[in-house]
Amino acid sequence: MVKLASRISLDTKEMRAYYCDALIRSAEQDDRIIAVEVDVRNSMGTKRFFEQFPDRSVNCGIMEAHAVGFSAGLSAVGFVPFVHAFGTFITRRAYDQLFLSAGYQKLNIKVVGGDAGVTATTNGGTHMPFEDIALVNAIPNYTIVEPADGTMFSTLVPYVARTYGNFYIRTCRKKVMKIYDENSLFEIGKGNVLRLGNDVALIASGIMVYEALVAAEKLRQENIEATVIDMHTIKPIDAPLIVKTAKRCRAIVTCENHNIIGGLGAAVDNIVTANCLVPVEKVGVHDRFGEVGTQEYLMKTLKLTADDIVISAKTAIRRKTR
Repeated sequence: MVKLASRISLDTKEMRAYYCDALIRSAEQDDRIIAVEVDVRNSMGTKRFFEQFPDRSVNCGIMEAHAVGFSAGLSAVGFVPFVHAFGTFITRRAYDQLFLSAGYQKLNIKVVGGDAGVTATTNGGTHMPFEDIALVNAIPNYTIVEPADGTMFSTLVPYVARTYGNFYIRTCRKKVMKIYDENSLFEIGKGNVLRLGNDVALIASGIMVYEALVAAEKLRQENIEATVIDMHTIKPIDAPLIVKTAKRCRAIVTCENHNIIGGLGAAVDNIVTANCLVPVEKVGVHDRFGEVGTQEYLMKTLKLTADDIVISAKTAIRRKTR
């Protein structure tokens, strides 16, 4: 059962700390789990895992392709490797290994990409993944998940650890808004309906879930009732929920911290086009590179804020009216 936190506010704990805690708990129960990294234990927050499980921790150096290939070897002999790095490098630099060594072989590798989208902030465009979901989405035999907060991340890691298959978990490293009550339970492949309305549907993932909730409240003040869905699983996406929502609201806005090409917006658009043709507006990065800046600056510059969602919602409603 999914329940919103009694008060949605900035979490006091970083996402990388949630990841490390959940990975340690899982490793305590399953001695097959091994952490594989590329000299990022401090930035990805896994130093405590390395201290607690030194014989189940491997630093491959700054060689992402090698780390994924090494993880494939571990998986082939029965281990459960979690390989983590910045999202840009664990996808772009290691793409051939993700494709052939993991996907083609139908192995059991858990890939964690940090600093999703604009959360890379001052690391700039070279470290800012707006294409990572699109890349992994094109590989068969992958599940792609983007947790909205630490509560979901904590639940996700043990599920991924005990579920055979290749996973790409896209996450932020630092603090995000706490969306969910700690007793919430999540199901991979099933979107979370956080708010119901019949005028427009806001389908979001990751940090954009909070922006969608804020946008929905702003729309309500103008007598526009919006459904808000946390579509945390990009692949396999919850097609039945999307079709059901499209038929009811007849207008959709997708909200993603990613390029609109090949990400959540494209996935939703494909389903709507095939099943229930309604207007789909996309709030996301429109085919451009990132840049250096604070997260607030980048979200405003790239038009990823709640106000941008409100504008797109009104556009979608006008389109359905016509």
